[in-house]
Amino acid sequence: MGAVLERYLADREDAAIPGLPRLQTAHKALQRRLADTLPAHLAAAACRLYARGRAADGVTPSTARTELQALTAALRWAVKKRMLSAMPELWLPPRAPARERWLNREEADRLVAACRAPHVRLAVLLALNTASRIGAVLALTWDRVDLERRLIDYREPGRAPTRKRRVAVPINDTLLGALRQAEAVRTCPAVVEYAGDRIGSLKHAFRDAVARAGLDGMVTPHTLRHTAITWMVQKGIPLWEVAGIAGLTIQMIEDTYGHHQPERLRTAAAALG
Repeated sequence: MGAVLERYLADREDAAIPGLPRLQTAHKALQRRLADTLPAHLAAAACRLYARGRAADGVTPSTARTELQALTAALRWAVKKRMLSAMPELWLPPRAPARERWLNREEADRLVAACRAPHVRLAVLLALNTASRIGAVLALTWDRVDLERRLIDYREPGRAPTRKRRVAVPINDTLLGALRQAEAVRTCPAVVEYAGDRIGSLKHAFRDAVARAGLDGMVTPHTLRHTAITWMVQKGIPLWEVAGIAGLTIQMIEDTYGHHQPERLRTAAAALG
């Protein structure tokens, strides 16, 4: 199995695919435990054994699932390249429950106020007002921001499409003012910049802002996207519009956020009375 993993990873590195660092990390774990395993011997039982071993290493079931998904992709690639004759029947740990933590308006205001650095504040405002992932926010450049038409295009030219779709979204009044202020003092192509360069991560600065805001529970940069989508659903925005802004399917919005809009069912419930 080690040779298959090596060749697949080299192919992905040559293609410079999005998410490559995460794939490389997953392959390190796979190589440690499965390098000497024959592909023909991989099956559900072997996957369960792998997950138990990774649990003993102290990793979460979600991490083990990600690693086994990387294994699945490598095996499918090997079948396509005719290195293997058939795809083994694998098993994946169940998905972790969706994170429920989202911020109410007062908590969001506290968080924005707790962002001492302008670039951190701008990143938080972008995520909250466009429902975008923090990775897309940090990769945004000014050539994809149209303040006249009030539109942000999170799609990166030349970036291969992935399941985490990036879309074009409107700029609301709150965000328009923040972007105009940032544009007036910009020193590089990145919208979120620090010391004349783009930002690779906000993890530590965001964590500090959360602490200063006194927010309880697990609040991460992804919480901002979850919050924005939750707010739209709670406001009764049609799910197809929410899906369009978030770059998700209507079914995903329905499954994950539909419980925030119980009013949609009142007419149907009234018909039963």
